[in-house]
Formats: sequence, C-alpha cells, structure tokens
Amino acid sequence: MMTGLCNGWEFTQEWTEAFGRGEGTAEAVRLPHTAAEMPLHYGDHKAYQMVCGYRRTITADETMRSKRLFLQFDGAAHIATVYFNGTELATHRCGYTAFRVEITDHVRFGQENRIAVRLDTTENPEIPPFGYVIDYLTYGGLYREVWLDVRGQEMVSDVFVTTPDLTTVCVRVTADSECRVEILSETGEILDAQNTTEAAEFSIPDALPWSIDAPNRYLCRVTNRSSGDQVEVKFGFRTAEFKADGFYLNGEKTFLRGLNRHQCYPYVGYAAPEALQREDARILKYELGCTAVRTSHYPQSHYFIDECDRLGLLVFTEIPGWQHLGDEGWKEQACENVKEMVTQYRNHPSIILWGVRINESIDDDALYRRTNAIARSLDPSRATSGVRYLQKSSLLEDVYAYNDFSHTGSNAGAMAKKAVTPNKNKSYLISEHNGHMFPTKAFDPWQKRQEHALRHAKVLDAAVRSGEHAGCFGWCMFDYPTHKDFGSGDRVCYHGVMDAFRNPKLAAAVYASQKADTPVLEVGCPMDIGDYAGGNIGDIYVFTNAEEVCLYKNGNFVSKLVSHSPGVMKVEDTVGCLLETQESFSPKKAQLLRKCLVTLGKKGVIGLSPADYIRMGWAMVRYKITMDEAVQLYGKYIGNWGGEATVWRFDAQSKGEVVASATRCPSAALHLEVKASHTVLNEGCSYDIAAVRVRILDEFGNTASYAQLPVRFKLEGPARLVGPEIATAEGGMCGTYIRTTGIAGEVKLTVSTGQIPPVTVHFTVNA
Repeated sequence: MMTGLCNGWEFTQEWTEAFGRGEGTAEAVRLPHTAAEMPLHYGDHKAYQMVCGYRRTITADETMRSKRLFLQFDGAAHIATVYFNGTELATHRCGYTAFRVEITDHVRFGQENRIAVRLDTTENPEIPPFGYVIDYLTYGGLYREVWLDVRGQEMVSDVFVTTPDLTTVCVRVTADSECRVEILSETGEILDAQNTTEAAEFSIPDALPWSIDAPNRYLCRVTNRSSGDQVEVKFGFRTAEFKADGFYLNGEKTFLRGLNRHQCYPYVGYAAPEALQREDARILKYELGCTAVRTSHYPQSHYFIDECDRLGLLVFTEIPGWQHLGDEGWKEQACENVKEMVTQYRNHPSIILWGVRINESIDDDALYRRTNAIARSLDPSRATSGVRYLQKSSLLEDVYAYNDFSHTGSNAGAMAKKAVTPNKNKSYLISEHNGHMFPTKAFDPWQKRQEHALRHAKVLDAAVRSGEHAGCFGWCMFDYPTHKDFGSGDRVCYHGVMDAFRNPKLAAAVYASQKADTPVLEVGCPMDIGDYAGGNIGDIYVFTNAEEVCLYKNGNFVSKLVSHSPGVMKVEDTVGCLLETQESFSPKKAQLLRKCLVTLGKKGVIGLSPADYIRMGWAMVRYKITMDEAVQLYGKYIGNWGGEATVWRFDAQSKGEVVASATRCPSAALHLEVKASHTVLNEGCSYDIAAVRVRILDEFGNTASYAQLPVRFKLEGPARLVGPEIATAEGGMCGTYIRTTGIAGEVKLTVSTGQIPPVTVHFTVNA
C-alpha cells in the first residue's frame, strides 16, 4: 500500500549534519518542491545549485511490524543520500528516475522516525547529464512525490506485461512465492486468471486494442497467495513495430507527428504536481493535434506518461544526457539509467521507443552496445534508438533518430533518408527540427511568426510526403529557460510553438491543423496596412483543417484560397472577383487589371520588372484608363492608404458549411480571455495547482499581440499565486498558477490590466 509523504517536510538550502539529526528549525515545505524559484526572464542557473537538505518524521504503528517498509522517491535532482533515524541507507545518482529504500530493519514502531535527505543539486560532472554545457536548466529539489510503501513479507517485486499480438497478454512476475495473476477489463470484470511463480500467458479473443483514437486499457492484478501482497498494472493490447518504411501501430502504418517536451514550468522549474503533468499531455493531444511526444532529454513524470496512456499519445523517451560523454564511472551511471528507465516505464503502452544514446553524442560503440543490450534484455518488446546530430554514424539501435536542422526557409524541408542513415533497412525519424534555426517570440513581428509557422509546416510536410520517415518531432512544445550559453539575452530559448505558459504561437496552428475533429482556422498576418512596407499586403497564409477557405473584403466575396501544403492555404489574390462584382468590368478586362494590381501590391513600384511595366501600360491603353483612374483602383483594391480600414473575413468551410470564421480589422475594443486548466482543485497526497492562461483579444477574437500590458492577478481565498502578482502580457499573452494551501474553501482570482474590463474566475478547493 502506497501512502503519500508529500506534506510536513522541512527544507534548508545548506545541508549540515545537525540538520540531518533534526536540530534547529527550517522552512516548512510540501512536495513537489523546487530548491529555488526562478524568474521568467534572466534566471541564474546558480540559484538552484547547492547541497541542500530535506527532513520529516513518520510514525509506524504496530500493525506494520509484520510488513516490509520502503521509501520511494519519484524524483530527487540530482544526487540524493537518504538517512533514516541517523543511519545512511542509500545514495541515488540520477535526478530523473525513481528509487526505493527499504527501511524495514530501521523502523522504531510506535515512535517517531526521522527521514533526512542530503541533496546535491549542482551540475556534478560525475553523473549524466553533466560535465559540459547543457541547453536547458536542470532545477534541483525533491521535485516529484515521495511515498511510504507498506508490503507483505513475501512480496511481488515486479510485474512486466507485454502483448505480442492483439489478443495475447504475457505477464512476467518477480515474487517470493506463488502468485495469482488476473486480467481484468476497465470495468473490473475478471477475464481470465492463473497461478504462477514466474510467468503466465493469456488469450483474450475479444480484447479491444489500444490505439491513438481508442486507447483501451486493461488491468493486470498480481496477488501473492501467501501474504496478499498485490501489484496492479494498467496495460493495453497493442503492437508497435518500426520497419524500413516507417512505424506500424497494430499493423497499420502510423506517422509519428509530434513535439519535444521539457518538464519545466515558469517559476517552479520541475516541481509540478499531477494535474499540471496531465494537462501537458492533454494540450499535446487535443490542442496541438500531436500523435506523439519525445520526452527530451530524460524520463519524465509517470503522471504525464500515464495521461499519454489514457489519451492515446505515443511516447519516445530516453536516458538523461546532452552531447557530453564522461569517464568510465559516468558511463556506468548512464548504463544504470537505462536499466532504471526501462524497468520503471516498460508497462506504459504509450511508450514505443527507448532512447539509449546520450542525446547528440558522438559514437561510442563500446558504451552503446552495452546500453542497447540492457534495454533489449529488460524489454525485448520495444525498439531502441538514439538521437544524433551526425549523419551516417554507427547504428547499433533499431531506429536512426536524427536532428534535422537543414531547413532554412527556402530549401527542402527535410533531408532524404539515404543521405542520413547508414542502413536503409532500418527505420528513420526526425527527432528535432526548427528550434534554434528560427527562434520566435510571441511578441515578434507577424512576418517572423508566420515564417516560424511555415517552417514547421514545410518540414512536417516533407517528412510525411517522403513515405520513408517514421515520424517527425518539432523542437519544441514551449519556450523554456536555459543556461547563459544558449537562448536569447534573457536566457530563454524561444523555440516553442507555445510560450512558457502554454499559450499558442501561430506555429501551434500548424500542428492543430493536422487533426480533424475540431475546426482550426488561424490567419498568419494582421492585414493592417501599417504593418506592411508601403502599405502593401505581402504573402498571407492561413492554417486550417477545413476543406476550403473563402476570403471576403468588407462583406464581398473575393476568392477561394489556394492549398499550399496539408493544413496550409495561401491568399494568392486579394482582388479576386471584385473588379467584376463591384466595378462591372468584363471578365477579360478584370483578369488583366487584377493581375496588374496584385503584382503591384506584392512588388511595389520599385520592384516591378520591365515585363510588369509593359503589361500595365498595355492595360491602360487597351481599356483607356487614365493615371488618376489607375491610382484610384490601386488605392481602392490594394493600398487603401488614407481610406477607411478594410474588414477582411476568412470563412473556413467543410462539406459546404462554414465551420470557423476569422476577421481581421483594426480594433480598439479589447477584452481578456482567462482559461484555467481546472477550477475544482483537490488536495490529495499533496497540493494541487491550476494553470491559468491569459490572452488579450480584440473584438474579433484575435490575440492582440501589440498589447504589451501589465496584468495584475488578485487572489482571494485559501490558495496562493505561484509567481508575481503583476506580469507583462508578452505578445498579448501571459499566465499564472493557483496553488492550494491545505485548506478547503472558495477561491476567487481577478485578472485586470487597468485598461480592459477585469475577468474573475472562481475555484473550489476540496481538502
């Protein structure tokens, strides 16, 4: 039985032996906990690097005397030494995997027992991922949950479930004596059962497969028949196979359309509880339309992976590391990390690929033969891979994963498989693209934000069209803080398709447009003449999953957009049929003049070619158009400088019906959009946090990207803000977090700017 030990801790930023003995006072904290909260910008990585201490007491009653007792730490960054009642019991040297410590022989029953943890949060070069520079912050602390696990004297130590086909389930048991193995449906119905000491195999003819669209799960329950000790594992009937031409889920070729995810959050770094972990999986699946995610560059929370299981989001996970390979002791720890990753995560049906190389490291065949052998021996059911920046490097894994940063905007979206991988008979995927090649802030000019989206679309389209890429993982889901050696001057990597609070940039629509269940329509530019050189509207792209998009000017139909690539349409013509419907020109005359006007609008007078001048001169002569008339036509249909602002409307249509509409017109009527991840917060074994995303929108529902306003968060009730009370809307967007305090009640959050009507969100806290 697992009991949470997340409350009642004390913390010090400077470990002393006296603190470990329980002497003196310290800061009261709850887990998950970060060693130091960080600002959104200009954060110093030294702030969270220290040798700190955590302690708390537990009481074990007499009923536990016949049991075995363990402490489980889900995440302690980065070297943790555990003391119990003053005795040093264990040291764990990885901040990204869990570890367990048996305390059975050290417990004083009926009395208080002291747990103390000496935690080295520094970038210690003795262990991965440290030893060289790293392009992300590695925050310290007991940043995941801690548990007391009370077990029987005869235990079920491990259960490993695999499904070699869609109706067969194999269960491997590690236990002290004979166990009862049961397979149950999601509703709790027992479908089959066997007794075994090591392994069992079941045939479930009517099993429903686990898939992206229908992630059906079942339960394997293993009970030690002597002690009653029990372990339950949720699993799915699914097969996952990487072939030379791609990835196959349940025998069907499936493209892995995904993003890379870091596990950090503003202010608290890694220290995010269950609700936020699950929310990220929901955003990836339903807001971004991803079919897959890569957990760059380390194993992540089981809550996040479990939500991927529940939602049908495929996962590529890997061991900690970033480019650097250390000495033999360092490599030995990397091998231990492979073992811990595979054994701790192998029952998740969403995980389809193990990353057993250090991200972007050089070849080291001796090391990577070991890591591949460890993964394959512990889990023969999954393929292995390793992320490279090298072409034609030594391939010991099943899948060649390559960070393809070759696209620069005007060239091919992706390199061909034959140019990258040394083995054409093995699978190949793009593990990263874009990212640092075109960092884009939410408050950058629209041209850069549109180009950012187009680059993601270009790579994604190229990978899909090739037919030889198993998948494509964009870099990355959201902006993240980094070391001084990377990122922008404020130490932030603006590589995300979302900002740090998970507000969408335009590039997010590229991924969302690949899904079919919810209408998507995002216009790449504001279409205000003041945003264009000379008032000439440039190239306009629309990101949508609709069958077609129609453009209207001041309520009058202009044209249908032209398909550019899957999910992307282009406005080729902002004049369209208006010369015929509004000027009563003949089709032939309208066609010639439309071409002249559109060319002039795109190139400007200086950019016209001799052929353009000849065409325009011919048009004026042919149809007896004076210069004044030509200028009027230009002003009315292209420039509009000095005229009344144009109202542009885009209607997305599917099956003949308008499913979404977007309007572009200068606006002064702003309002706040405030979205909370959830408004009922529950105190469980720890605190709960709701993410609050804020956008300033114009009257047409568009993000007011120039509204760089101060946003005030006023909180009333038994909760507290995570982060400052005043933030800046960057690109019209910002956010905050609401954290429970252990007290039940009603909470009110008021969001205001002083310029826009405030918005109030109500929360209920259950404790």
